[in-house]
Amino acid sequence: MKTYLVGGAVRDILIGRTPREHDIAFEASVAHFLQANPSARKVGKRIDVYLIGNVEHRPVQGGDIRADLLQRDFTINALALEADGTLHAHPDALADLRASIIRPASPGALMADPVRVLRAARFAAQLPEMSLAQETLEAMRAVAAAGHLAEMPCEQVCRETLKALGSPAPERFFISLAKGGCLQPWFAEVADLTGVPAGPPAYHTGSAFDHTNDIMRRLAGDAFDVWLGLCHDLGKGTTPADILPRHLGHEHRGEEAATALGQRLGMSNRSNRGGALAARMHMKAGRYDTLRPHTRVDLLLVLHHAGITRNVWNLVTADSGIDHTATAMAELETILAVKLPPSLRGKGPESGRMLREMQFMALAARRTEPDGASGERCPGGPA
Repeated sequence: MKTYLVGGAVRDILIGRTPREHDIAFEASVAHFLQANPSARKVGKRIDVYLIGNVEHRPVQGGDIRADLLQRDFTINALALEADGTLHAHPDALADLRASIIRPASPGALMADPVRVLRAARFAAQLPEMSLAQETLEAMRAVAAAGHLAEMPCEQVCRETLKALGSPAPERFFISLAKGGCLQPWFAEVADLTGVPAGPPAYHTGSAFDHTNDIMRRLAGDAFDVWLGLCHDLGKGTTPADILPRHLGHEHRGEEAATALGQRLGMSNRSNRGGALAARMHMKAGRYDTLRPHTRVDLLLVLHHAGITRNVWNLVTADSGIDHTATAMAELETILAVKLPPSLRGKGPESGRMLREMQFMALAARRTEPDGASGERCPGGPA
């Protein structure tokens, strides 16, 4: 039974990257493969895919490796390596690798599997040195025009999105989808940001879509932070035209938009909660140094209970250019250190009210301490 290392692992080897996933294709019947590998576990529903350990195995398509490569998604992935070092490649694979171009392996590759539209955009995010070929963009538009994007399984859309959010250039995922006319229907709230001014010229240039991409680029390296960056200004896509370029109330509209996006994609509860809070709280958090103690306590506790404290301050830094993280974390520590004395416990809502008041007082006292003890930082000073 002849086997081949195929796809992205071979591509990464050729361009000098360390492969992260290893996929194997075998030239044999499935029965022969299973007889030779009784521990193999089938994981594919519509196609034959088997796991041995963490490595996927599948039979070559079309009868031999040459036919298999022609049926793959993109030329740069249409590669196969034998154990003896023999390389098999799609006729355009090596040229496209040298030119850093992401091109369909066949004219009908994307139409045959619409999820490949998302994969094209995801590769643009994971391989920022590469660009989408004109044929790729045209194929993406054709899939969108045929209405096939709505047919994609939610789980696959979510999986591709998460991979893109954790990529070196996550903004390129959404830029590529926009160029290919493929933001709708899954990313409708993001599509609504295109063409909408980000804000008054004194504060923003370009569209809300451009601004969101800038924030994601600054947050690259942490997929959850990037998700918050994607969600934080979604409310600007629903701002009434008669008040533009201002976006009064976009925080509350953004909370609804972020929730809708997260639920449509099937994101985790933490991501859904985080995206909604990022939209609702980012403006208030950006003015942290001007907030009253009561407001600070409420803000810090909401973020703490949601488990997204540092993530939101990372977003605020990327969005405003001012880093409040050290002050906010120190003040959260002060708040959490406050404990009700035994005599005030067990009184129901009254105990909660008294604890909250004690937290306000502790924070107010901290802020009146001499410089150096309060943890305050001057705006624009070193973080």
